Amino acid sequence: MKQEMVAMILAGGRGSRLKDLTSRVAKPAVSFGGKYRIIDFPLSNCANSGIDVVGVLTQYESVLLGSYVAGGRSWGLDTRGGGVYVLPPREKADSDLDVYRGTADAITQNIDFIDSYDPDYILVLSGDHIYKMNYSDMLQAHKKAGADATIAVIGVPKKEASRFGIMNTDETGRITEFEEKPANPKSNLASMGIYIFTWKKLRALLVKDKTDAASQHDFGKNIIPTMLKAGSKLIAYQFRGYWKDVGTIDSLWEANMDLLGHRNELNLADGSWIIYSEDAVEMPQFIGQDAKINVAYITQGCRVNGEVDHSVLFTNTLVRGKAKIVDTVLMPDTVVDEDAVVTRALVAPGVHIGKGAKVGRKDSSSILLVAHDVREGETL
Repeated sequence: MKQEMVAMILAGGRGSRLKDLTSRVAKPAVSFGGKYRIIDFPLSNCANSGIDVVGVLTQYESVLLGSYVAGGRSWGLDTRGGGVYVLPPREKADSDLDVYRGTADAITQNIDFIDSYDPDYILVLSGDHIYKMNYSDMLQAHKKAGADATIAVIGVPKKEASRFGIMNTDETGRITEFEEKPANPKSNLASMGIYIFTWKKLRALLVKDKTDAASQHDFGKNIIPTMLKAGSKLIAYQFRGYWKDVGTIDSLWEANMDLLGHRNELNLADGSWIIYSEDAVEMPQFIGQDAKINVAYITQGCRVNGEVDHSVLFTNTLVRGKAKIVDTVLMPDTVVDEDAVVTRALVAPGVHIGKGAKVGRKDSSSILLVAHDVREGETL
């Protein structure tokens, strides 16, 4: 069935900067915001934008991620003629490849899948960012400009621009230059890793790139510079809203803490743009008579008898009496015993913090990842 646009989510990254959180799961499958996983955000954006066909390109530790997204039922994408399709690298008759060599190669290896829907446009997304975005608005901008490629950008502080791929544009918004992490950036328009391509144009470039031995088969390093050099029309689509690349422990903690801010730009309670997720079948949360709660996300299945201050508690966490949780993220199935104090930490799923333990970095600029059980009375 022909589709105007097919979405492809790049979800195969290792996410090594998240350390033990990604030792057994792919980065897009990491938990976020009490009840969600990171990949819920691009999938929900697709559903809310009216995109029916989504390919999820997996590679590293793909079993849990693949079983989680398969079919697309949680996001309402299990429609006739549509769905979410898990696309791992596979060996083919005309090659011996069994990995994705780069972001562009991941799309190249799935040209047959995309062609089966005969799309006019293809949307390429990262599977590891937290944001809400209407991709149909971006498509309209792409069509209106008659662009070959449209790249979503977001303004970042000029002093931080050297950490990003920067798009330099003319007064019409046409991209004139792409700089990868420039020492002296000319603008502050950072690429969000969200692209819309006119499919026929991109397809031809991918086929050519496939046989280029010198290529790294990457959109940022190869495909986009090639298009600019050839004079293709690339435009910048400026996004004005909440967006975060949760690629480090600190940034993942910060994104969770942002949910508690008085502005709360992400606003997961917004019924006009719902972030869908697999609904865990758990008991309701229980708040004990001696519990003290001050500004917190507390998800279903949680049992709180201690003190929780400015923290996010994921599904099935247990905070026993006289325990104190401050500025902390407790991921699913964690247990904090009596008299323990946890401050400015991110506690990995299933960790048990023993009685009287003192955990965290109260005055540090970095966040402590607690990935293993903490013994009774231990200080970290």
